[in-house]
Parts: sequence; C-alpha cells; structure tokens
Amino acid sequence: MRAWARRKETLIYFLIWVGAGLVALILLGVVTYVAVKGIGAVNWSFLTEMPSRGGKEGGISSTIVSTVYLTALALLVSVPVGVGTAVYLTEYGNRKHPFTRVIEVSAELLAGTPSIVFGLFGFVFFVLLLGLGWSVISGSLTLALMILPTIIRASQEAIAAVPQEFRENSLALGATKWQTVSRMVLPSAVPGIVTGVILGIGRCVGETAAVLLTAGSALGMPVSPTDPARSMAVHLYVLASEGISTQRAFGTAFLLITLVLMINYLANVSLRRLSYRVRA
Repeated sequence: MRAWARRKETLIYFLIWVGAGLVALILLGVVTYVAVKGIGAVNWSFLTEMPSRGGKEGGISSTIVSTVYLTALALLVSVPVGVGTAVYLTEYGNRKHPFTRVIEVSAELLAGTPSIVFGLFGFVFFVLLLGLGWSVISGSLTLALMILPTIIRASQEAIAAVPQEFRENSLALGATKWQTVSRMVLPSAVPGIVTGVILGIGRCVGETAAVLLTAGSALGMPVSPTDPARSMAVHLYVLASEGISTQRAFGTAFLLITLVLMINYLANVSLRRLSYRVRA
C-alpha cells in the first residue's frame, strides 16, 4: 500500500513538472520566434522617430508614449477605487447585506466581460454620450473599468490574508478601526495589492479592441488627455491586419513583449523588497 502511494505521488509530481515544462517551452518558443523575427527592425531611430505613412516608415515613439499615457491614467483611476472597494468589502461590509452582495456580483460579472464589450460601452458612453471623443481619457477610463475587477479581487485576497491577530492587537491597544486598517492591514497587504496592479498593467499594455474603439488610432504624439492616441498593441494590430509592414509588426511585438517582461521583473523586485520590509 505504501509502495503504491509513493508511486502515485511520484507520478503526480512528474505530471506537474511536465505541465510546468510545457508552459515554459511554449512561452520560450513564442518569445524566441517574435524576437528572431522582430529584433532586426529595432534600432534607435525605430524607438525615437515618429511613425509616417501609416506606420510603414519612421519609428514608433508616439505609440510608446501613448501606451504609457493610457496605462498611467487607467491606474490612476482604478487603483484607488479598486483598493477602496476591497477595503470596504473585507473590513467594513456585511457579506449578507444586499449592497455588499451587489458589489461582489458586479465585480465578478465585470471580470468575465469580454474586452470588446468594454470597448463598445466606452465608445457609446465616453466617446459619444459624454462627448470626450476618441481620446486618451476615453481609452484610459475604459481600461480602468476593465482592470478594476482584477485589482479588487487581488486586493481582497491580500487584505483577507493579513492575520486577524494584527487587527485584534491594534484594537486592543486603543486604535480606531480606520487606524488599524490604514496602519496595520494595508501595509501588510501591499505585496498582494501590487500583484493585482501588475496584472492590470499587463492587460492595459496588451489591450487592443477597447483602446481602438475609444482612444482611436491616430499616429500623432498625444499631448493632453483629450488627444487621440494609438497604443503599441493597436499599432501592431493595424500593421499586421492591413499588411503594411510585417517586419515592423514583429518589431513592435518584440518591444511590447520586452516592455511587459521589464514591468514584471521590476515589479517582482519591488515586491520582494516590500515583502522583506513587511516581515521585518
């Protein structure tokens, strides 16, 4: 019986390692293929020059700025709202109260909504109804709605994972509920919240449909939030779908993957440092 249990355990470990290896190989294969195809198009002028002739010539500097612009504004809106909602649901809300249930169900429904639906909503509400037009602010608000469920869920899990003893000890020493949440719970939950923000950044950077319908696809350099913009993902889509330049499409894809990997690496380094400080 023990021998069979050991063989079963060994088989399970083997299957786990095989699955993890397949995922790693697929990721490595995709990154390698895009890098081989696109690295030849990447040079200093490709990074710093403005695109021209629909992207067939020039660089992609305006699309890089647009991507950063859209992502930063989306995070500026979604992070405070998402973390605040998570604090309410975890620390203050009554799970049996109808209002709390409505918020939780709404977040779950938003998490499962396709991006094209967000794009259509953003186009009708922000672009047409509010009169914001195809602009950075319309795209950012739409992206903020898209990543809001991710930030809420990650923040909820991080806050709930903080030991209950932290809260009890703080309250026993005379701290108020808000002092306990702001000075004890939230600092301890920062690593998990950062994880949700990282996932949100990845979705913002790689989103195409919602940005195309709300921010537009203008190649100019966005200066104000009311200017239209073309993100790197939209630029890649236009280059590939219209057959403008396959090499430049692969170059844009390579830079997009590199940007996502750099963001994840820097975020993970910061996350480890934050976790160390919290434990200390």
